[in-house]
Amino acid sequence: MSDALPHEVQAAAFRVVQEALTNVRRHAADATEVTVRLTCPAGRLEVTVTDDGHGGTQFPEAAHGGGFGIVGLTERVTALGGELHAGPRAGGGAGWQVRAVFPAGK
Repeated sequence: MSDALPHEVQAAAFRVVQEALTNVRRHAADATEVTVRLTCPAGRLEVTVTDDGHGGTQFPEAAHGGGFGIVGLTERVTALGGELHAGPRAGGGAGWQVRAVFPAGK
């Protein structure tokens, strides 16, 4: 399906995964499992990154980069007609989830 996805959607999906994984490293270094899932139901691309961290272990401030994080991702995803949600993992367990949904059509 990647050939059918617009280049902009492919690039934005990559950035969602990259930023979510960076945030796991920065804010949940105690995570023991990170799951990246890409699915294409009903003309959409769904990108989900979930971790099981507690958020109590963080890199020192000097190790943090200066990016736009979730705010920048939200702008990028919504500019393509998609949605981005980031927050505690569903089901009440430890961890965090970032989920982006993009229209997959050209």
